[in-house]
Amino acid sequence: MLEENKVWDALRQVYDPEIPVNVVDLGLVYNVQVEGESVRVDMTLTAPGCPVWPHLQQDAQNKLKELAGAKEAVVNIVWDPPWNPSMMSEDAKLELGLS
Repeated sequence: MLEENKVWDALRQVYDPEIPVNVVDLGLVYNVQVEGESVRVDMTLTAPGCPVWPHLQQDAQNKLKELAGAKEAVVNIVWDPPWNPSMMSEDAKLELGLS
């Protein structure tokens, strides 16, 4: 059985190649749903024109599929609400020199 905390841990291993902070601490993950052996994630990007979005989406799906008990992983890119720097964790702000 998939555990939600393991999903969040897996997503913390996904990094935007241009920013040295994981997608969870950047505040890009909006929703995680675990149902049996399936996981669905809604996440956004720092900007709508982000050229690395296919890489981030695929990396997130790959990390989720590696989880024990995961048979299906869907990562949706969403734009609502729009991302802004206030969504970052304090650790991310410190790492980027924004606090």
